[in-house]
Amino acid sequence: MPKGSCLCGAVTFEVTGPLPPPNACHCSQCRKQSGHYWASTDVARAALTIAGDDRLTWFHASAKVRRGFCSTCGSWLFWDPIGKGTIAVAMGAFDAPTHVRLAMHIHVADKGDYYDIADDLPQHPH
Repeated sequence: MPKGSCLCGAVTFEVTGPLPPPNACHCSQCRKQSGHYWASTDVARAALTIAGDDRLTWFHASAKVRRGFCSTCGSWLFWDPIGKGTIAVAMGAFDAPTHVRLAMHIHVADKGDYYDIADDLPQHPH
């Protein structure tokens, strides 16, 4: 079972089943919150178990999305499209090995001007 945590270990999580291929989001919100583009995998809500959720703080980035981070260390862990059946989990928070590889880049029309996407993966403008 894939497992992970925030930097301080106050919030831990497990995913039942294999991880879906992750994507890299280059939108300005993800870059501002994470400091660069953000890699995540979308898992079914029912497959995700969170311990220490009393240490999670949810920031409502819009009416449709909230972003979950540890209130102790600040690690950004979740991107939650409200009312949907999946939730995005930060790839960097998983304990290795994850046994998955990045599948695509999204929101590349909004990517930062300070870097290039140098792999051959599919790039989606939005």
